[in-house]
Amino acid sequence: MKYIDEFRDGTLARKLAADIARAVQPGRSYGLMEFCGGHTHAIFRYGIPGLLPANVNMIHGPGCPVCVLPVGRVDNAIELANTPGVILCSYGDMLRVPGSNRMNLLKAKAGGADVRMVYSSADALAIARENPAKKVVFFAIGFETTTPPTAVVIRQAHELGLGNFSVFSNHVLTPAAISAIMASGEARVDGIVGPAHVSTVIGSRPYEPFAAKYRMPVVIAGFEPLDMMQAILMLVRQINRGRAEVENEFTRAVSRDGNLKAQDLVEEVFELRKTFEWRGLGWVPESALQIREKYAAFDAERHFELSRISVADHRSCECSAIIRGVKNPLDCKLFGSACTPDNPIGSCMVSSEGACAAYYTYGRYREAQELD
Repeated sequence: MKYIDEFRDGTLARKLAADIARAVQPGRSYGLMEFCGGHTHAIFRYGIPGLLPANVNMIHGPGCPVCVLPVGRVDNAIELANTPGVILCSYGDMLRVPGSNRMNLLKAKAGGADVRMVYSSADALAIARENPAKKVVFFAIGFETTTPPTAVVIRQAHELGLGNFSVFSNHVLTPAAISAIMASGEARVDGIVGPAHVSTVIGSRPYEPFAAKYRMPVVIAGFEPLDMMQAILMLVRQINRGRAEVENEFTRAVSRDGNLKAQDLVEEVFELRKTFEWRGLGWVPESALQIREKYAAFDAERHFELSRISVADHRSCECSAIIRGVKNPLDCKLFGSACTPDNPIGSCMVSSEGACAAYYTYGRYREAQELD
């Protein structure tokens, strides 16, 4: 299959592994953070840690929008779902994310709330058109990849004069989060594996100021095993030479300028928030998007006058530290016992792209138990 089979070639993978082994300098450690949860899953699915030298350490970053959404915003969504006359439309991953007191949207639905899982923002718009007597709220969440489709339905609702449709916007921005992690100085990171899908929209250019400010090499990578191996090799070589540049391994899908049409659409509908709370990172300035005044009629936060809620995570859950790259799932005493995909305590286990879900799915926790 084009662009799949050739990036899963075992012979080439072994060659890249040998190239990385030759490139690393003895006595030096390399901390490489993959920001995207899709990369985390690829790393474990294809057994990449077993192909790397012991001094190359993959650090798991924020992972996905589900992982980084704070408890307070989940509580807001549950509040909306329980509002009489409201249909709340949500992507499937968000339904099981715990809010306060272990409440989630699935439990709200079981209690009588009209919560509906959708596969796209267009599905939510269709539900609004089919239910004119109901107020339909789309629980919008995502990095830059899913923001353009949300902008599309807001503009369509505006053109249709669809007064019963609104959006609870939780769209967040990748470069701001990476900068927040670097500014904290908690995680020992020498290089960044840049996200793939996000970069198809925003391009590689937005990472350039970050690389220059923090003297941090960035390599944008695809999701196949050879993509990851090549990106790791490129980062190792940059670190060895003292370079801090943005390189693009995923040239078959990512350009420097990205998708300009999608960017223009997002710019028309959304504007920067002054600040936004991230799970694990706290309040990060200019790191999220809100709906512009022109489309305020479709902003659920204004329409329902949602309050700003800050709620602490479960005291025994290490999800916040995992998101910052300070710990990994095996450092959490709840992992694999009290916290499993069937009974998730934190968002990193709920999300299909969370680091805890990756460790659990691909058996990393079993390997640790065997070593004990």
